[in-house]
Amino acid sequence: MQQDWAVGLEAVLGVPPHPAALFLEAFTHPSFSHEQQPPRPPHNQRLEFLGDAVVGLVVAHELWRRYPHLPEGELTRRRAAVVNSRSLADASRRLGLGRWLRMGRGEELTGGRERESALSDVFEAVAGALFIAYGLPVARDFVLKGLEPALLEAGEGPVPDFDAKTRLQERLQEISAVVPEYEVLAIEGPPHARVFTVAVHWQGRRLGIGRAGSKKAAEQAAAAEALRRLGAEAQASHDAPRTEPDPCRE
Repeated sequence: MQQDWAVGLEAVLGVPPHPAALFLEAFTHPSFSHEQQPPRPPHNQRLEFLGDAVVGLVVAHELWRRYPHLPEGELTRRRAAVVNSRSLADASRRLGLGRWLRMGRGEELTGGRERESALSDVFEAVAGALFIAYGLPVARDFVLKGLEPALLEAGEGPVPDFDAKTRLQERLQEISAVVPEYEVLAIEGPPHARVFTVAVHWQGRRLGIGRAGSKKAAEQAAAAEALRRLGAEAQASHDAPRTEPDPCRE
């Protein structure tokens, strides 16, 4: 690890970036790894996977603690308003994490350092690295430092209901306690430019399919497709002519 790579990073993390290899991995975009000769350095997608769970837990607990009067459905909506790629990318920008992000040349030239997916991924990857290296309290401090504005906004009045996955789950739970399930159908493209195809199933029925550059975004697209389909079916059912009962059969 280059001696000057992590200059200034400790002030952002609140702790030294040790072990160095772990934090270097957290800041390595898949495009950088893909451009290196074998053996290629690990990129941050495994840490992003772990950090996604860490961020979700921290935000869920913080909302639960701050707003004891809110029911589960409202807490779910507010968590979705805080834990989404836009908010996570904003947190990365606020903390300046893009400064330490290692990217491939092609990705850099096409504006990848400011891309929402790259910035949201690195925020979660760093949260995952902090959890491994220092435990949940330190990771929690980092997550709250980055997401405090989003948490404050989520606590002020009604929250925009833009999360298709949440809306779909709430709609289906009005019918049954069975929750929708998401299935990755395909992962295409090179490591630095993946395209995910995801389907959403419910009670043995495929409700929608989505394609996007991340698994999360593809799940949201699949949920949005499912909502459109369910809405069209409900409208068709409403518009269908009703058959009047035959009085001769009564």
